[in-house]
Amino acid sequence: MSNIAVAKRYAIALFKIAKEHNQLESVEVELRIVKTVFEENKELGILLQSPRISVEKKKDIVKEAFSSASLYVMNTLMLLLDRHRASEVTALVDAYIELANDERGIAEAKVYSVRPLDEAEKAALSASFAKKVGKSSLRIENITDPSILGGLKLRIGNRIFDGSLKGKLERLERELIRN
Repeated sequence: MSNIAVAKRYAIALFKIAKEHNQLESVEVELRIVKTVFEENKELGILLQSPRISVEKKKDIVKEAFSSASLYVMNTLMLLLDRHRASEVTALVDAYIELANDERGIAEAKVYSVRPLDEAEKAALSASFAKKVGKSSLRIENITDPSILGGLKLRIGNRIFDGSLKGKLERLERELIRN
């Protein structure tokens, strides 16, 4: 079974438990922190996958690192360690966030702009583009990228809406080369 499928199965189980106990939002916040820790500390992932370290020692490390985590998140992490699936943590978090967003009608969006967007601009983008992807709103991560020259570029899932000046110039260049 692929790693993504395995992570999704664990995410579905955690999602059902969190939903049952009205903890969708808090579990998501905790999982985002867990993912950040794993991404910023690659050594932690390597350590937890090492066959030389006992499962009990790995559990102690995780309990200490995430001592403030809820019972649901902690039990999921312990289960992953028991099953030698520590490498699935970030994929599990992504799958959980996707499930929680689907439940709330939200989509994750990355918006590339020359300058940081203010809240009104983010709200306007969310209102106009959420309908295009069949969601009620967007959770926008704004990334400043001076290379786009002007305008905006949005990435929602696997869809890209490119209204950047750089994108327009590249399309114009391709059109001129063809003719």
